[in-house]
Amino acid sequence: MGRGQQSISATIFTAVTAILFACIVATAVVSLWKASLRTADAPPTERKKARRGQGRTASAPPRRGRRLLRRDQRADLLPPDATVSFADERKAADIDEVFTALDNDLIGLVPIKKKVQEIAALLLVDRARQKFGLEAPRPNMHMCFTGPPGTGKTTVALRMADLLHRLGYLEEGHLVHAMRDDLVGQYIGQTAPRTKKVLDKAMGGVLFIDEAYYLYRAGDSLDYGQEVIDILLQVMENEREQLVVILAGYKDRMDEFFGVNPGMSSRIAHHLDFAAYELDELSAIGQMMLQHSRYYLSKDAERAFRNYLTNRMNQPRFANARSVRNELERARLRHAHRLASDLHRDWTKDDLMRLEPEDIFAGNPELLLEQFQS
Repeated sequence: MGRGQQSISATIFTAVTAILFACIVATAVVSLWKASLRTADAPPTERKKARRGQGRTASAPPRRGRRLLRRDQRADLLPPDATVSFADERKAADIDEVFTALDNDLIGLVPIKKKVQEIAALLLVDRARQKFGLEAPRPNMHMCFTGPPGTGKTTVALRMADLLHRLGYLEEGHLVHAMRDDLVGQYIGQTAPRTKKVLDKAMGGVLFIDEAYYLYRAGDSLDYGQEVIDILLQVMENEREQLVVILAGYKDRMDEFFGVNPGMSSRIAHHLDFAAYELDELSAIGQMMLQHSRYYLSKDAERAFRNYLTNRMNQPRFANARSVRNELERARLRHAHRLASDLHRDWTKDDLMRLEPEDIFAGNPELLLEQFQS
């Protein structure tokens, strides 16, 4: 083949290649143009779904909660002259079960239970307003629980998570309990991943940070607690639709914590102060614990138990309901040892259930004598 023929062949090959490339580009442009026309002709909700679907896997679950509720309600709003009943709203949300459990779990705490009722009422009214198309900013539900140990803070947090889920405020309603060691690393570079892991676990529910004031250590330049606080501030502001944060601890220490972290204080909408239990409340708590375990106090043991509580309440490290539970566990231990030590005696069912004064004050003869003299 001569040089002229080779040149002609190369020219033809180049021309064919260029034509094929142009056809491919033209086909792609036409396809994109048709797709854009279909999207433009689609309803607004469908266009939003298409945009949300980009970048997600086919198995990714749709977001639930408040946004889904609003989309459904826009499609079926109530007429302006319609009415709503909050008895029906409570039944639809199935929240009475939460309040019943709260009453069964906790003695007293009337102000706390009232606050929980108020929060539920706010979200119920918010749901009813949405049915008429009345939009309002999403309520801030970050909270601070203050009070001595053993006053029911964790229990209320668990019930609050369930309540917020039933009312559509949270997607899942689970509770993740965390303390300083779960969030703060010992070395540089450990804190952010550790905190992110806990936050990811809590998303969709409640993050309960106990003794939150230990996150901040004044005067320690090598402490990484401030890094946790900075991350929490950002997440509490930007992820309010996916997470509720509850900080807990002694009131005076939490006040100091907020004093040096005003940004955190401004993000807390609800402050619930848990007061220490009174003697009658502690006695009732003990009776409730024993009923759950199928035990009971004899009359003399009941007086002995109240006398024990009176003395214990004035001592250091008293932890309210926790101290009650611990003493009753010790009473069961003494009761079991007392019965099992008498090998040849026949014991009745009532004997196996009844606690006596010596089970309460074993090893404390002075307190036992004081009880019988009072």
